[in-house]
Amino acid sequence: QAQLVESGGGSVQAGGSLRLACVGSGVLRGGVCKGWFRQAPGAEREGVAVMNLLANEPLYANSGKGRWKISRDPVEKTVFLDVASLRPEDTGTYYCAATWRSPPCTLIPDDYDHWGQGTQVTVSS
Repeated sequence: QAQLVESGGGSVQAGGSLRLACVGSGVLRGGVCKGWFRQAPGAEREGVAVMNLLANEPLYANSGKGRWKISRDPVEKTVFLDVASLRPEDTGTYYCAATWRSPPCTLIPDDYDHWGQGTQVTVSS
């Protein structure tokens, strides 16, 4: 069964860092756009960083520029999100998502068809 599985979440203090990983199985080992979204308690899901897998081009939300880096391991079909300088407002569930829609890739959750179960990130002050 094709699925996306996230890992790497946890509890950290403000200023800390984490590396999130998303492994796809089946057809979800691939995709055109793949990346990360997050949802804070009581808030809507929002895009964090995505990558155009065909062009290897990243796209970041303004809130993460300079703090986050999305990367991929093409052999293991894994997409990573390195998050640094974490803030309490970064707390939330982080989801991996993918789509086979043609580029350009977006940070709009509705543009993505496949989702993982999420990994929790909690940042304390």
